[in-house]
Amino acid sequence: MSHADLLRVFEQLSQPRVMVLGDLILDRYTWGNAERVSQEAPVILLRADRREARLGGAANVCHMLRGLEAETTCVGIVGSDGDGSLLRRHLIDSGVDEAAVLVDRTRPTTVKERFIGRAANRHPHQILRVDSEVREAVCQELEDQLIARVVKRLRDHDVLLVSDYDKGVCTPRVLRESIEAANRAGVRVVVDPIRGSDYSRYRGATTMTPNRLEAELATGIKINTADDAFRAGEKLCRTLGLAMAIVTLDRDGMALVSPDGRGELFPTRARSVYDITGAGDMVLAMIGVALAAGTSPETAIQLGNVAAGIEVEKIGVAQVSRDEIRARLLADQPVGRSKMVTIDELERVAIAHRARGESIVFTNGCFDLLHVGHVSYLQEAAQLGDKLVVGLNSDDSVRRLKGPSRPVINETDRAAILAALACVDYVVLFDKDTPHELLHRLRPNVLVKGGTYKPSEVVGHEVVEEYGGRVCVTGMVEGISTTAIVASLAENQTLRGPHTKFHGATASGETAPANARGTASK
Repeated sequence: MSHADLLRVFEQLSQPRVMVLGDLILDRYTWGNAERVSQEAPVILLRADRREARLGGAANVCHMLRGLEAETTCVGIVGSDGDGSLLRRHLIDSGVDEAAVLVDRTRPTTVKERFIGRAANRHPHQILRVDSEVREAVCQELEDQLIARVVKRLRDHDVLLVSDYDKGVCTPRVLRESIEAANRAGVRVVVDPIRGSDYSRYRGATTMTPNRLEAELATGIKINTADDAFRAGEKLCRTLGLAMAIVTLDRDGMALVSPDGRGELFPTRARSVYDITGAGDMVLAMIGVALAAGTSPETAIQLGNVAAGIEVEKIGVAQVSRDEIRARLLADQPVGRSKMVTIDELERVAIAHRARGESIVFTNGCFDLLHVGHVSYLQEAAQLGDKLVVGLNSDDSVRRLKGPSRPVINETDRAAILAALACVDYVVLFDKDTPHELLHRLRPNVLVKGGTYKPSEVVGHEVVEEYGGRVCVTGMVEGISTTAIVASLAENQTLRGPHTKFHGATASGETAPANARGTASK
C-alpha cells in the first residue's frame, strides 16, 4: 500500500473501544548530568536535576491507546501503596477507564526506575535500571475477580489486548478464560507475549506480536532471515490455533504469517534508533486499534511500523499521537504531490507540526509564470520558521483579480511547480479573493508577503496579529513581475505577426480558449 493510501486509511480510523489486560507498571525516571567517575568507586556520578513518573507495561499500552484516541479500559492489579495510587491517577488523567483495576495488599506495585545520564548536558542515555517487583502468580481470589471483570465488560469492546510482562497477572487460567470469553463474544484478541518457551497460555488468541528473540525461544527456530520468521510464525499459528502471527524483527520490520505458512515481510524505514523502550507497547496499541477499526492485517502492520518508528526516536516510554503519525505519513510520501493538500488536511497537519514544536510560515499569491522574484521571496520566507505553506489563488480567483486573460498557467500546473521547490512544504488552493479563511483555520506563526508593503498593509495582518502571530515583508527583485513578463512576451510576439498567439491572448488582444489559460501572481 502506498503512503498516500495508508494515510487515507489512517484518516478513516474510528475511535474503537479497547480493553487491555496485563501487568501494570510504574516507570520512574531520574534525569541528570553524568559529570564524572566517582572517587568512591568506579561508577558514573549522576547529578540529578529532574525526576518524573510515567505509565509502564500494560498501563503504558493504555496510555498509547489514548494517544491514538481509542476508548480504553484497563484490567490489572496494583499494590496497596503510594506507587499504585500514583499509577491509577495517571491512568485517570490519561482518560483511561480504570474501574476494573484491582488492589493486591500482599504485593507492591511493580516499579521500574531508570537513571538517564547526559554527557556534557546533551546526548541522554540510560545508565541504570532498578526493578522493584513480585513475580509470583496472583491468588485464586484475584484470578476470579480479574476474569469476572473481563467477562462482564468484554462485549462492550472491539478488541482485547493482552500485555504480558510475566509479573503474575496473566496466569494460564486468567488468559484461558478471557480468551474463551472473547471468542464467544466475537472479539479479537491480540497478545504481546512473555519471553519463554511455553506459549500454551495464549492458545486461541487471534494473533500475537513476539519479537525476534521471543519467537525463537517459543519455537526453537533461529531467525536470521525472512523465511526463518515465516517458519516460526507458521509454527506459532499451528500449535496455538492463531488466525495469524506477527513477528517483529527490529530493524528488519515485521513478518505477517498465516497458518498455511504463507508470509509477507513489511520492512521498516532505516533510522538511527535512539531508545527502543516502549516500542513493543506501541506496536501492540497501533495494531490493536487498526484491527479493531476493521483494517486489514497488512495495513495494521504498516501503521504499526510507522508508530513504532516514531516511538524509538523518543527517550524512554512516551506517547505517540495520531497527529505525529499523520505528519510522518505525510513526510514519507514522495516529494511533489504529497505537498498538495486540502484545507482540511492542512489544518490537521498544522496541529501535528505544532505538537512537535515546529512553527508555520504562510504566504499566498497567484504565482503565475514563476520567476526569480517569486523564488527569492519564497526562499526568504522559508527561513522565518520550520514549515512554509503557500496559499495559491485558484484560476477563478486569479481571473477576478487579474482579468480574463489570466492566469497564463493553470492552477494544477502552478501548484505542481510550487511543490517542486525545496523551500515549500505545502501548497493549498483557495478560491476567495483574500486568504482570511485559510488564516483563521491554519493560524500560522508568521504571515509573509514579498514587496514594498508595510506590515499593516499585508492582507490578513489583522487576523494573524489578533492571536499573537507576526507579519513580515521580504525583499523583492527590482524590475521583475509576472505582469511585466507577460507584456514583454506579448510585445515580442506582436513583432512576429498579428496572429501569433501567446497563451491567454493573441497579440491583437483576441481571447484564447478558456482551457488554454492558467493563473497569475504579482
